[in-house]
Amino acid sequence: MQTRSLSFRLLASAGLVLAAFFALVAVVLEQSFRESAEQVLKEKLQVQVYSLLSAADLKNSGQLVMPADLPEPRFTNPGSGLYGFIQQIKKGKPALVWHSASAIGLDPVAPPAGLSAGESAFLLDEQGRYYALHYDVIWESRARVEREYTFTVTEDAEFVSGQVDRFKAALRFWLLAIGLVLIFIQFAVLRWSLKPLRVVVRDLEAIEKGKKTRLDGRYATELQGLAGNLNALISSERAHLERYRNTLADLAHSLKTPLAILRGCTESFSDNKETVQEQIFRMNEIVEYQLQRAAAKGEHQITRTVDVAVIIKKIIASLSKVYIDKGIAFDVDVPEPCQIYCEEGDFYEIAGNLLDNACKWCRQKISISVSFNDPKVGSGFSVLLRVEDDGPGIPADKLKEILKRGVRADENIHGHGIGMAVVYELTGLLGGRLEGGKSKPLGGMSWLVYLP
Repeated sequence: MQTRSLSFRLLASAGLVLAAFFALVAVVLEQSFRESAEQVLKEKLQVQVYSLLSAADLKNSGQLVMPADLPEPRFTNPGSGLYGFIQQIKKGKPALVWHSASAIGLDPVAPPAGLSAGESAFLLDEQGRYYALHYDVIWESRARVEREYTFTVTEDAEFVSGQVDRFKAALRFWLLAIGLVLIFIQFAVLRWSLKPLRVVVRDLEAIEKGKKTRLDGRYATELQGLAGNLNALISSERAHLERYRNTLADLAHSLKTPLAILRGCTESFSDNKETVQEQIFRMNEIVEYQLQRAAAKGEHQITRTVDVAVIIKKIIASLSKVYIDKGIAFDVDVPEPCQIYCEEGDFYEIAGNLLDNACKWCRQKISISVSFNDPKVGSGFSVLLRVEDDGPGIPADKLKEILKRGVRADENIHGHGIGMAVVYELTGLLGGRLEGGKSKPLGGMSWLVYLP
């Protein structure tokens, strides 16, 4: 597992939180257990004090007498860990009057100052070796003699510390075991929770390798928006790449006519100097136009007009030189001036490709017309460009096919199958419509371009 992965970070965070939580739990439980053990010991010592009180006898002379045998056998075994002391309080100072046989050689534990009759005090000595319970009483004999005594019972601190140590060891073992189990469960939960992300990563790798075209898996609800955005990004980038490829093909196709004219001018360059310069300028415009199209993301708003009549005249003049052997007769019906809202490069591509195809397929006649607000145009369109020829035409079943890139009506005729695809794409981008059919007056192909 990589240290920069989400799984590692989440697992490490969960592990640190669990460690801190269990550490606090251990401290609290250990302290609670110690207090509980001390309370149990206090009650136990309280019982031993009461047993000493029941065994003691105050004589009429005021002397306190203890029996040789006590109910608790540990009082008679030296070093047993349970020790008893009885101290008489005289003028506020304790004086030892009795100690158990188990306390031989030990100094008595002094009771705390200010302990009143009937009160008890449970304390741990300063060295932390013993727990002591002090109980103060005032005893009156039959002779009305009063004596104040402090009964003290002590227990080695090991009684509590041993229990606490054993509890600590068991507690830490079980907390560690539970912690490991919880971390394993957390790891399994994280693996299960992050599985949708791994699925997305796997699908992205499949897209990178070309095995998939988009993210089409069934993803978690939280990841569906991400998958949709990634699909949109992938589609946008592919469309952008496709647009660049198409633009390069369009550029090569658009430069064919100027290059053909230039080839025809190579034999007498001095006589065709103006034509050469015009075509070089046109080629430069084509390159600029195609670069702008390649950089564009989609439809663009038209903000200026172009004179269609001028563009059509330039196109006819160029094509007449390319197809000079055919002696084509152009019938032009375009009002002058003829201003429409359109980019100059777009109209050059539309009209140029239509007229180039017409010149390629016609016998001798081509008709070009532009009409405005014609009732036949239909609602939503204001301009109709019509290009017709007297060639063989295109079968109706092939009209849709030739609008695709790389498809030609006749594979035996030289060409790349790009021109009509460019016309169709540009017409759609401009919000127009392209229709093809048979020309009634000339008998060949008829192309109608509707523009808004």
